[in-house]
Amino acid sequence: MRILTGAFLATLLASGTALAAEAEGHIKSIDQDALTITLEDGNSYKLPGEFDMESIQEGMDVVLAYDEVGGQRLITDMQLPE
Repeated sequence: MRILTGAFLATLLASGTALAAEAEGHIKSIDQDALTITLEDGNSYKLPGEFDMESIQEGMDVVLAYDEVGGQRLITDMQLPE
């Protein structure tokens, strides 16, 4: 019974959670209309709607925390140079 309960809980958790990850690099491009940034490695990340777009610029080095949901990388936190 414990194994069955554990397997059921693991299935629920795996299906309902997003994959959290980190990335770092230089900003290659910024799309203000789509609220996305692309790093030099070619990966794109979606910024939150309330993000201050004037605080970032191309060429900046950033560290991102993001969740991957539905094939989109949604930024949850960003560290900028001081």
